[in-house]
Amino acid sequence: MKGTMTMRGIGVVFLTVACIQPVRALGQDLADYDYENLSLRGISFATGRIFPNNVESTDVLGVRFDLGFLGPGFRLIPGVSYWTSTMTQSQVGRLESRVDALNGSQGGSPPPGGLDLGTIDRSDLIVSLDGQYLWSVPLGLFFWAGAGLSAHFLNGSGASVDGTFVEDLLDSVGAGFNVQAGLEYPISDRVRLYGGPKFELLGDLTYVDLRVGLSFIWGSLAQGEAR
Repeated sequence: MKGTMTMRGIGVVFLTVACIQPVRALGQDLADYDYENLSLRGISFATGRIFPNNVESTDVLGVRFDLGFLGPGFRLIPGVSYWTSTMTQSQVGRLESRVDALNGSQGGSPPPGGLDLGTIDRSDLIVSLDGQYLWSVPLGLFFWAGAGLSAHFLNGSGASVDGTFVEDLLDSVGAGFNVQAGLEYPISDRVRLYGGPKFELLGDLTYVDLRVGLSFIWGSLAQGEAR
């Protein structure tokens, strides 16, 4: 009985994999990875929520641009996103300790009652470039997975830190890396609903980013994209 169930399970997996087909730009094969294939062919708008390790969970807004397929099934997606949130109290406490230590190393003394930085807001403007492999899967869906690089323009502000060197510590530009996956549902050939997770790593800031969005395509469709 167990053997029969195992064979059925293997059969289901085999049939599912057999139905997965890479989306291919028209006329492309493995020798056709070329930047000349790229052109702006669509735009997407998304909203979602991020779950960071040292700021409070918050909403995120983003727009991304479909540059088409660099090679068989491999597309390039640059984008811009923005979020704003508040530092967690534990992170503010660690920052206060750093400032106290820095002040002490320079001969200063802590203020009466200890240093209190209060509430600190953080925001991030993100410019990203993602590479995604796109497959056609059962139920008329597309599945994609990939990775990307990003530039983060972080800003910190608060009543106790504005105009001080602490604000300078919080304002920074850094490079990030992400891995991602998602599903797309074609409402029509040129309109798609999509969603999925992204894991972003930026120095001591990491977060899971969950988004849903709507894509609009006006450029040429690749082989396997039409519905």
